[in-house]
Amino acid sequence: MRRPVPALIALAVTAALATGCAGAAPDPAEPGPPALPVLEAGEANPMIAEGVSLVSGASLYKSSGLGPAAANPAAADSTPQAYVDAGQFPGGTLPPPGVTITEAQGMNVLARIKENLEARGLRLDDVTSMRVFLDNAPGTTRADYAGWNRAYRQYFANTDLTTGETVLVPTGTAAPAAPLVRNPARPSRFALEVASLPVPGWLVEVEVDAVYPAGVTPR
Repeated sequence: MRRPVPALIALAVTAALATGCAGAAPDPAEPGPPALPVLEAGEANPMIAEGVSLVSGASLYKSSGLGPAAANPAAADSTPQAYVDAGQFPGGTLPPPGVTITEAQGMNVLARIKENLEARGLRLDDVTSMRVFLDNAPGTTRADYAGWNRAYRQYFANTDLTTGETVLVPTGTAAPAAPLVRNPARPSRFALEVASLPVPGWLVEVEVDAVYPAGVTPR
């Protein structure tokens, strides 16, 4: 059964807009959210939180590092193209023109993160922090941070905090479109370039921390 949008997001965003910091003390008469993201004042669509305050006693879940699933049978094994999800880009060249290989792998990884969380009774909007490791795509000398950020916006931080409206996401050479998953959560996050990742062909590996909402029992 799909849970309603957790108080984590609704209360945290309200506090952020009112004070410029989502770490304000909750009303003692109401049960507070288990985590409060600290958001930069005046930003309607920030990508990440400056930090996240966890309430004492909150139940935490920490994923292992996950990379993209091998999902492109037309590509050679252990190549970056093998980890582009053909289901996310049906037909034609994978990835399609305008979508970088890191961006495509990032979308694949985040779909796996979503499945991992759901198996534990959690959702993407329960994520409070994220750690991202990026390898260089073949023929490049720098990690594709811009491509990763486009993939990230498909699953996180894609609502306007002032209006609540969904923010369109750039998708290759086409006009911006609705994200794959509407999610107002802005976790704390770091992303860094590494020399290699454990699986040949991986360009992206991600691990997350999530907090169980009130009333949801960890499993």
